[in-house]
Amino acid sequence: MAEARSRLWLCSLLFLVALLQARGVPVRITYVRNNAVARGAVCLDGSPPAYHLDRGFGTGINNWLVHIEGGGWCNNVTTCLARKNTRLGSSKQMAKEIPFSGILSNKRRYNPDFYNWNRIKVRYCDGASFTGDIEAVNPATNLHFRGARVWQAVMEDLLSIGMAKAENAILSGCSAGGLTTIIHCDGFRALLPMGAKVKCLSDAGFFINAKDVSGALHIESYYNQVVATHGSAKHLPRSCTSIYSPGLCFFPQYMARQMRTPLFILNAAYDSWQIKNILAPGVADPQGTWHGCELDINNCSPNQLKVMQDFRLEFMYSLGRLGSSSSRGLFIDSCYAHCQSETQETWLWGDSPVLAKTSIARAVGDWFFDRKPFQKIDCAYPCNPTCHNRVFDPREHPNL
Repeated sequence: MAEARSRLWLCSLLFLVALLQARGVPVRITYVRNNAVARGAVCLDGSPPAYHLDRGFGTGINNWLVHIEGGGWCNNVTTCLARKNTRLGSSKQMAKEIPFSGILSNKRRYNPDFYNWNRIKVRYCDGASFTGDIEAVNPATNLHFRGARVWQAVMEDLLSIGMAKAENAILSGCSAGGLTTIIHCDGFRALLPMGAKVKCLSDAGFFINAKDVSGALHIESYYNQVVATHGSAKHLPRSCTSIYSPGLCFFPQYMARQMRTPLFILNAAYDSWQIKNILAPGVADPQGTWHGCELDINNCSPNQLKVMQDFRLEFMYSLGRLGSSSSRGLFIDSCYAHCQSETQETWLWGDSPVLAKTSIARAVGDWFFDRKPFQKIDCAYPCNPTCHNRVFDPREHPNL
């Protein structure tokens, strides 16, 4: 019995050590100082933009992976003030060091294709996926809607420290950062050398324009407000705004059709953020009948699961509106999850999600290096036993 307990303890210790190694070493923050504040390229509170950089080495020294942090949006003065003095609105409130894991890991074992690249995490502090640009600042609120300028300042800083000589580059991002990736993908490509291989990866950034459980287009109204508050219209793709209203051009199903740069879409068909904020937001569920289901998909009633299956079909329809492209990558699993590239457990681990016996890390690497295409869409929930379905703490359950 004692020997069995010792083996169990040793196995647990080894697992913990491996997990700690996978989490990676902390990476220090860098503040953008190239006259960013003087040029008005600032966070909501007027502080300078920031990013974390872990330098590449060996064969990856001229390769760049720029990953954009997520964090939702703010759609009016009230919601922007609520985030102004948090890490999502001020670089003064950001952690001075953060661990890099998943797609940002510097360990070949955990990130085989990109481990030795220059890996950057751009901090998100403007509340509009780096699209806002309003000159005036109301002295009563001191809110700065300058996301597009922040984007430009960060890119210029990275170009000045070596990205201008990139041989391979990826723009990636999670959630609102995944949407940023799609919006700025072609612009990112235009900054880099003509001969460089440049592609984009959107993780949980394919937000769809769908009705909520009350029948209202809540998310469409919300995005209209985001775009109006931040003055985003002029920084959204002209190929979209010439056809649709600027608010609709915040949705990839309309905006990404004319993209020229290869794009990989990594998304859960039952994206947990979209279920909570697009399908069943608090305003559409005043009695809270969806609350338990949103926290844990195992708590969903048969009727709620049916509604979620219909949402999946609408997601597939919206994805299909992009048209077919041999350069596009797809990894659409049937998990109840949101963002799968940043955490080691979902990016590449012993039990990470797979489609066609392929992990997310391997699928993205194969696609980027043209080893083989990857366009896979999972069967309906609950068919995939490899899924890491999220279970949320009821105390940390924000809704739009």
